[in-house]
Amino acid sequence: MKVEFSELVVLVFNESKEHHEYFDLSIQYSIDDSPIKYSFGEINISEGNGGKKLILNAGEKEKLSTDRWRKLGGILAKFLRSHNILKLFLQKEIIKSLQVSDLFTFFEGFFLGNYSFEYFKKESPVEKINLMIGSEEITLKNEIIKIQKISSIVNYARELGQLPGNVINPPALAEICVGLAEKYNLKVKVFDEKDLERIGAEAILSVGKGSTSQPRMIVLEYNAENPTNEKPIVLVGKAITFDTGGYSIKTVDGIKGMKFDKMGGITVLATILAASMLKIPKNVVGIICAAENMISHESYRPDDIIKTLSGKTVEILSTDAEGRLVLADGLTYAQRNFQPQCIIDFATLTGGIVTALGKIRAGLFSNNPELSDQLFKSGEITFERLWPMPLDDDYFEFIKGEDADLKNSGGREGHPIMGGIFLKQFIESDVPWAHIDIAGAAISTKAENYQPKGANGFGIRLMLDYLNNV
Repeated sequence: MKVEFSELVVLVFNESKEHHEYFDLSIQYSIDDSPIKYSFGEINISEGNGGKKLILNAGEKEKLSTDRWRKLGGILAKFLRSHNILKLFLQKEIIKSLQVSDLFTFFEGFFLGNYSFEYFKKESPVEKINLMIGSEEITLKNEIIKIQKISSIVNYARELGQLPGNVINPPALAEICVGLAEKYNLKVKVFDEKDLERIGAEAILSVGKGSTSQPRMIVLEYNAENPTNEKPIVLVGKAITFDTGGYSIKTVDGIKGMKFDKMGGITVLATILAASMLKIPKNVVGIICAAENMISHESYRPDDIIKTLSGKTVEILSTDAEGRLVLADGLTYAQRNFQPQCIIDFATLTGGIVTALGKIRAGLFSNNPELSDQLFKSGEITFERLWPMPLDDDYFEFIKGEDADLKNSGGREGHPIMGGIFLKQFIESDVPWAHIDIAGAAISTKAENYQPKGANGFGIRLMLDYLNNV
């Protein structure tokens, strides 16, 4: 199968508008004592002898933040799409009037806001917007093109995330990764079920053996030309392409949207692609642990005891606590086969983190304060925000096994922490590690500003900021 990158906006850099059919964009601000009141993001159309204009209200100037500028860009993109306006001109005066950080986040929101899921609607392909920018300044031009490239990767991740389980399963995801690796100069190695059995990765095998689409562990390597550190930053992602919960089956409502249980792995894939495309001077490894958690006579069961790649045994209390199992084998593989500078894993791991933090922030668990602080800072900058969660050793008692080394569920109390403390058992004490639970933050319940409904690509921009600044 093919899922292509696509630029939804054609950029033209020109000092002066040459085409009368373009709409001019102007930005206005709300004034307290003005008799006319406009809402933040309200857009009005003006057509007359002076040409066609779009007037975008940015609200009160003192309340503007970088993310509000990002939202304005997304609102504008959605307005253009809904009104079938495909040609827009940004005058030099607007560009000069904005702070650089505001201008760039505005463009970021605009490129991200153009995305909508149209994969199964090929009869009416999305038309590209022509955006003419009133400047030929080379630094500005390069930065806007870079922002568009990053946004296209995020939009690609959204596209993969939206695809259902009958289109993307573990072998199909592996095939996509192999094709991308060839195109973007990445090393790739795919472990099929026989390979996983050979190396002893019983945890990921157990989760996936109930499906006719057998599990895969996909290893991608990006080696920078002149890396700042030879040791790689290793990213590990949970990619459950569909999760029924297994014999601990989900409810009728709970099973809906389980195509999104692969978003941790998609975040890892998109990040390593971006690192290669942007030539980031860091060595990065991505390990995607892909399985489909189904029910059949082959499926693993509650009470089963499995042996992980690390050699540690796990008693299964819930087959719906499967993400931590596939990650356990991925984390072990990362440490055995690479000398990680650090390990960061992404997973839609627990409903408990949604209860704790809602969809505003993702949960951040780490054994290393410096790594945690760096990731938190990148989250604040990109507005893909995190919140530090505890990992006290006391929590281990909840997952300490009775008939095995560990059990894969510690009950409902502190549920997201149970997932984190379980994963911590597979990390060597001297390896900086962070676990990011994106179960709430990675999926939007409605389309607004620069976010689509469904998979939103959370974590990619965060990781790029981290890679560029660590």
